[in-house]
Amino acid sequence: MAKKKDLREKIEKLRDKVKGLRAQIGETAEAAVETVTEAAAEVAAAVKKAHDVSPLAPAAFPALPEIAGVSFAATAAGVRYAGRTDVMLASIAPGAAIAGAFTTSSTRSACVLDCQAKLAMTVPEGAGAAIIVNSGNANAFTGAQGQTSVDAVTGAVAEALAIPASRVFSSSTGVIGEPLPHERIVEAIGALKAGLAPAGIEAAARAIMTTDTFPKGATAEVATPDGPIRIAGIAKGSGMIAPNMATMLVYIFTDAKISAANLQKIVSRNIGGSFNAITVDSDTSTSDSLLVVATGRAGTEIRDLRSKLSKEFEAALSDVMLDLAKQVVRDGEGASKFIEVRVTGAESDVDAAKVAFAIANSPLVKTACAGEDANWGRVVAAVGKSGAKADRDLLKIGFGDMVLAEKGWRVPDYSEAAASAYMKNKELVISVDLGLGKAAKTVWTCDLTHRYIDINADYRS
Repeated sequence: MAKKKDLREKIEKLRDKVKGLRAQIGETAEAAVETVTEAAAEVAAAVKKAHDVSPLAPAAFPALPEIAGVSFAATAAGVRYAGRTDVMLASIAPGAAIAGAFTTSSTRSACVLDCQAKLAMTVPEGAGAAIIVNSGNANAFTGAQGQTSVDAVTGAVAEALAIPASRVFSSSTGVIGEPLPHERIVEAIGALKAGLAPAGIEAAARAIMTTDTFPKGATAEVATPDGPIRIAGIAKGSGMIAPNMATMLVYIFTDAKISAANLQKIVSRNIGGSFNAITVDSDTSTSDSLLVVATGRAGTEIRDLRSKLSKEFEAALSDVMLDLAKQVVRDGEGASKFIEVRVTGAESDVDAAKVAFAIANSPLVKTACAGEDANWGRVVAAVGKSGAKADRDLLKIGFGDMVLAEKGWRVPDYSEAAASAYMKNKELVISVDLGLGKAAKTVWTCDLTHRYIDINADYRS
């Protein structure tokens, strides 16, 4: 009997222990569910915040015209994220002229090196061309594997479209230093080919976005006796933006009939005032690429670069380039202010650029703009550190239409209230006249907010 009693007591104790464990497990499970729910809410909020459209964005993506001789497609290949459109293909008809400009980074990506080499090659007669771009992975600093990935992707496109591999240009944007899972892109080429359409340019613009909050597009048209010459361009870019070029991908298409040599001359002389005149954070990328494609389907040929038609075409192309460049700044990571920096009166073009970029890249100037603080003293400091020739007593500094300081001191009627009120605008102009010569430079930048830190601290997460 004693043994049975002891056994019952042990059983009761075990039952109590089980009850206690069940209660504990229940509490733990409930806590875990609560934790997971909170984490999911935080993730959802972070995702929403990450995709909030920049307050400086255009009202809508523009209506871009179809360009005869080119068609587009986009798809989700899962390069980095599942279910996200991340690859675009542009198929270009035979006879097109192609020009380009690229980053000068000494660590530029395999795609950039490959494009530069291909643009220097002789074009096979009657050959079509293609551009394929992925987001999510930059295929930069990936050793010999980088070129292997480029060859695999461009070779697969060449085979699918029956064009020479030397006429397939590729770009990659995203995280640096990780091997590109090129097999995922290769697997998607069939779907891309099947989806090619002349009206697919907006989808292509969305496919190349990384931290961008909106797709970027611009268009222009030139009237001729034989009908209009149309231009349509798309771009991506948001962070790691600084000259030579910037971390951007730009693709501009036109039906203009022009030689590749003349197109390259026009593109090269308009880089300085557009894509090399912007900065978000002073960091030059490994992947910057600009490709301009002229399909030759317009009726009037541009032969003489001194002709009226050539000048009109160049002006229109320049407008598209500048429009896209400014959109990149408007989408600067975390930006809330669009800032134009105008420098005049420099002794040389080099000095004008030094001063302009010293101001545009100054964290002190940029954070003052973010905080709507009319601290023009930070502009003075930026001029002084630039390395350009400057004279304190000849400097003139302005915000918008207001002159705030000149002749080595603030103006007699300086109004802190008026200057502070101006800083509340979303678009700001900071002007500096050095009073030393006739050289000038205008660049565009944005402010620096805590949101920039948030985006870049979590970039690889």
